[in-house]
Amino acid sequence: MNTRRVMLLIPHESYRAPDFMAVAARLDVEVVIGSDERNPLQEALPGRFVALNFADPDAGADQIEKFAERFPLDTIVAVDDGGTRLAARAARRLELPHNPVAAVDATRNKALLRERLLAAGVASPWFRVIATGGDPRDIARTIAFPAVIKPLSLSASRGVVRVDDAEQFVEAFERVKRIVADPGAAIECGEFADRLLVEGYVPGAEVSLEGLLTSGKLSVLALFDKPDPLEGPYFEETIYVTPSRLSDDAQARIAETAARAVAALGLSDGPVHVEFRIDDDGVFPIDIAARSIGGLCSRTLSFGTGMSLEELILRHAIGAPVPSYEREAGAAGVMMIPIPRAGTLVAVHRVEEAEAVPLVDSVTITKHPGSRLVPLPEGGAYLGFIFASGEVPADVEAALRAAHAALRFEIGLEDDGG
Repeated sequence: MNTRRVMLLIPHESYRAPDFMAVAARLDVEVVIGSDERNPLQEALPGRFVALNFADPDAGADQIEKFAERFPLDTIVAVDDGGTRLAARAARRLELPHNPVAAVDATRNKALLRERLLAAGVASPWFRVIATGGDPRDIARTIAFPAVIKPLSLSASRGVVRVDDAEQFVEAFERVKRIVADPGAAIECGEFADRLLVEGYVPGAEVSLEGLLTSGKLSVLALFDKPDPLEGPYFEETIYVTPSRLSDDAQARIAETAARAVAALGLSDGPVHVEFRIDDDGVFPIDIAARSIGGLCSRTLSFGTGMSLEELILRHAIGAPVPSYEREAGAAGVMMIPIPRAGTLVAVHRVEEAEAVPLVDSVTITKHPGSRLVPLPEGGAYLGFIFASGEVPADVEAALRAAHAALRFEIGLEDDGG
């Protein structure tokens, strides 16, 4: 097979570049890194790196189209949320495999997502778009509680707050308004920075589905339980464990709802990541992303005889055979290490003790000493990741908790290290 050229859209803060690059080397795939920051090697290695405008997907697509005139591309893969709209637009212009632009736009606009799901008869909470310039006291009089207020286009639960009464709503409104006005968040929010979404709070267990679309057909790759209750006021995700311990019937209903939800949006090609709440009233898609699972969480997944999720995605993207979509037997899990409080990271201690916990595979600290730590709802990052595997999901979960309990975090005051 001739060497294929794949553009990976990877924001500079992404964790995932090394895993994709390692797979590309094994598959004889030539990778072009498209990032939101200029790479120092861009001039020395023309055709391998390019700085792109992620904030304005149409302008970024212009850049990719011009780049491809000199350095042709075979496919474009968005690694994180920030690149999905850009990937769809650029691939459409270059007549490469892609999801419809309108479908991807719906995944990056939570109000449009709700509208599409509701129109298709997919279970959805009530919702309402509100202007950041409105009077929250007036708005609160029209809200049924409990409710959730969130930005229209931020990821990683950033700015998502549960409110149980009018007083909490007014406080959360002002807080989320400040979050979307932050320069970094405003870039990600784009044209949606002047609006917020309010929707009904859906109780129940939360799960995450990882899938891959081929010509509109959804293959379910994994279903993760989230054993820690996510009841608010903030929704910090911590532990993911697969396979799910839900009943076969519940898992079938989740898979069926996922297929209906992605079809309602019009998604047809590539990875999808879908978050669900399950309660007595049904299966509710909470969020849908046209990309694979974030952070380093994909390291929990292995397919066939050891194929990583990144390899599966790249094989699909270049049209290479995928030996198996079946996840390897056994249980696996990850804990996204939460930020205990705001401040400056001095050190993370007892990592070796945490890695010595039975069933724990590794502990990866992704924040460096001196890093500013910002917890939810203002922040959207984690301290690192703990990985474990074993035969039984409950044992994997227990190992993750034990490893986390072994760690010690030394955090200075917020103005330390400035």
